[in-house]
Amino acid sequence: MKQASGQPTRPRSDLLILAGLRFFGHHGVSSKERLEGGDFTVDLEVEADIAPALISDEVADTVNYVDLYQLVRGIVEESEFHLLEALACHIADEVLRVPGVERVKVRLGKPPRLPAQTIGFAVEIVRTK
Repeated sequence: MKQASGQPTRPRSDLLILAGLRFFGHHGVSSKERLEGGDFTVDLEVEADIAPALISDEVADTVNYVDLYQLVRGIVEESEFHLLEALACHIADEVLRVPGVERVKVRLGKPPRLPAQTIGFAVEIVRTK
């Protein structure tokens, strides 16, 4: 597709950002971690064309961030993974299935769990349709 100037048009894309989501899940390498569970943090950046919603002001014309929240919550709270990498990838794959989503960045963190532990761990996954 080209503009009147002969230049190719770029597809519109905007970011929906869900930051600081916190969930309790049963993920970890050790069976004890999975049994006891722990807190997990998720940040999402979802790229989508939300131009229609900018005009209509209707939630039906955008990617609903409440739906994204519920999707991620269900994955973190109801599934079980050994690795943060696998959990983050599963979240990214499922978010990409949402109509209108073209690209997603998932940052998944696990805060320190032991009293002497001072650092948490995180992984970032980027996927595009």
